[in-house]
Amino acid sequence: MILENGNVRTLEPSLPTAGALAIAGERIAGGVGTHETALASPEVVDLRGRCVVPGFTDAHVHFPTWALAQTEVRLEDTQTLDEAVARVRDALAGVRLGGWLRGRGWRSGDWTPAVEPTKELLDAIAPDVPIALTARDSHSVWLNSAALARANGDLQVPGGVVEVDERGEPTGVLREESCWHFRDRYLDITDDEYVEAMRRGVRLANARGVVAVHDKDGWLGALRFWQRLRRDGSTLRVWQSLPHELVGELESADVRSGLGDDFLRVGYLKAFMDGTLGSQTARLLDGSGVEITSREELEEIIRRAARAGFPVAVHAIGDLANRDALDAFEATQDAWRGLGLRHRVEHAQLLRHEDVLRFGRLGIAASVQFTHATSDRDLAERFWPDATNRAYAFRSLWDAGALVANGSDAPIEELDPWLGICAGVRRTWDEREPWHPEQAVTLEQALLATCVSPAWLSGDERRRGKLLPGYLADLVVLDRDPFELTADELPDVRVVATMVGGRWVHNPPPWD
Repeated sequence: MILENGNVRTLEPSLPTAGALAIAGERIAGGVGTHETALASPEVVDLRGRCVVPGFTDAHVHFPTWALAQTEVRLEDTQTLDEAVARVRDALAGVRLGGWLRGRGWRSGDWTPAVEPTKELLDAIAPDVPIALTARDSHSVWLNSAALARANGDLQVPGGVVEVDERGEPTGVLREESCWHFRDRYLDITDDEYVEAMRRGVRLANARGVVAVHDKDGWLGALRFWQRLRRDGSTLRVWQSLPHELVGELESADVRSGLGDDFLRVGYLKAFMDGTLGSQTARLLDGSGVEITSREELEEIIRRAARAGFPVAVHAIGDLANRDALDAFEATQDAWRGLGLRHRVEHAQLLRHEDVLRFGRLGIAASVQFTHATSDRDLAERFWPDATNRAYAFRSLWDAGALVANGSDAPIEELDPWLGICAGVRRTWDEREPWHPEQAVTLEQALLATCVSPAWLSGDERRRGKLLPGYLADLVVLDRDPFELTADELPDVRVVATMVGGRWVHNPPPWD
């Protein structure tokens, strides 16, 4: 196949653009004029001026959770607590007998007035139907009494927060480990529900130009879901996380990072240092927040992971959590550096300047989400009013030599890489002026963070992420060349088609 009469953006500095692209089987054969004679009767696709870029990788997505969330009550855009309750009330009619009503996306800081939800508000509309509403950041859950009753008092766990009222009774809001403990033990979701939702999710992701994901739902058993999809011919490449608690079993079984095939590989271990901005549980240098993993505990996790042959991805939001994470990586270099393990900090939302510099110096990747800066700006101004100049410091990280990878954190944000690219470049997604525009990245940097950096993290830098001869033909066709547009015009760009391994997986040509 030859794609011609367009603009090919290779993301390779030595040959940044080409007028056409030749594909043989699952790989790029080269530029037209050099290799097309090697192709037997090639199909010619007229791009008609469209642009081709490498396929997008979402470097941080909770894919099964995001896929299932497409069927749940969505509360992201609710402006008041009453509006959220009304939306839940409207959804009750669709709950099957004996089933749960599940929803997600609420954030009390977005409501006017900013008030915390309680179980009584849900009890008033559904005294008998168990309701579980996950917060936008997935670090809190809002339950009614019928849902709380399922746990029979089994709510408090180490690293968790059970909100209580003036009588010492649970309000219905659980945070951090208590939230996850309840979710994992008492919410009833079958494997079949997850897999069917993921099938639909893969098609939607492909339609948005996604060819690969770094999935964070290892705790959920996502590996077995992806294995079922793989047998059916899934069209997403998956670099899968596993919970760090499994490191002993992995070492005993002699399983190493990278086990799998081109479409599904066991990738890395996931740990958590702290909570989140939205739940006010991010661990800060001022002493506030929730510690989930200490620096000493993370050091032990990293050393055990190194013995098992795994890199570590650690969630860190607050400035103290990030400092402790970097300290742990620095203290354990003797264990992992010689193995070439590619560690990463997930989110890195609030950083001291001296810690920004350490990412590049230590070689720890910053796995960030460009859309968080645009969606969290109001919360950051409220909860971190004196520190926003060092929040979501994407450009500072880039300039310090850190490898910056971009993801969505879906379902916290939407799985839409182009939306993320626009957010990274524009630092706004509404009519307001850019928020801390000094931290904006360039379009080229945003694409590198979305295509090239994730490929490096999964050890694929010589086979994916660029449009070069010998690389896998994973690509996206855009309706216009974004490099010829202003920043404010970028949101108008649309994905026309997506190819994975030389096969069209979304909207094959011809195109109007």
